[in-house]
Amino acid sequence: MAIHTLQRTLTFPATLAEAWDYFSSPRNLSRITPPEMGFEIRTPDLPPVMYEGMMIAYTVRPLLGVPMSWLTEITRVRPLEYFVDEQRVGPYSIWHHEHWFRDAGGGQVEMRDKITYVLPFGPLGDLAHPILVAPQLRRIFDFRETAVRELFPG
Repeated sequence: MAIHTLQRTLTFPATLAEAWDYFSSPRNLSRITPPEMGFEIRTPDLPPVMYEGMMIAYTVRPLLGVPMSWLTEITRVRPLEYFVDEQRVGPYSIWHHEHWFRDAGGGQVEMRDKITYVLPFGPLGDLAHPILVAPQLRRIFDFRETAVRELFPG
């Protein structure tokens, strides 16, 4: 079982409050996810702001358009600083995603993501990592960076 980590840092023009308001709203997740992922939120009556213990159900189509259910729990929230989501049901054996925010000065916010994940299927999953999973995660976060720069042009 290999434990993988993806880290990304993005600095963009916004106040800390603006960035937090946008990213702490689960209603905005689909706007920063590539359309080809077929991302659909399934949780009815989603509140405008996340909270610890909140469960969010999605459908995603990560491979060949095949729909998969994904359920995440928001396990930690420290307003204006960070939140953590963890997969409870979904395509990974383990998925732990930390979202960190800080005022970078000069009207900029630094947003850091750290994802720790383990693939299913033992050695077969590890073989798929460099071919399928790692490139797809990079594409998702590349899309997200482009989307954030469009949402917060400065």
